[in-house]
Amino acid sequence: MAFTGEADAAFSDIAPYRDGVIAVGFYSGSSEWERHPDGDEIVMAIEGHTTLVLLEQGERHVIPLGPGELVVVPQGCWHHFESAANLKVMSVTPQPTEHTLHDPTAQKEAGVRLL
Repeated sequence: MAFTGEADAAFSDIAPYRDGVIAVGFYSGSSEWERHPDGDEIVMAIEGHTTLVLLEQGERHVIPLGPGELVVVPQGCWHHFESAANLKVMSVTPQPTEHTLHDPTAQKEAGVRLL
């Protein structure tokens, strides 16, 4: 799921919400890193399991996420899914979204792509 179009196929927008979207997705594997500079993101697992990794103030927070569990990702916090297994997820995602393929703690902002 890394800028190859796979993410577009894995996620579908349900409805606009404020300055972003409510979306659902279904996939396995790991996602690219992303952050939302203008607002918090709500992520809820519907089916399957994953690990959500948040980078806050230089610290890595690892959060197991299973069916019915919800996490609020703070504004501006880099995050991604690791080891998703048949994950169906719903998100309320503000825009814009910044994406990068590499661990943001190990790179400069030059590798960030704004969507």
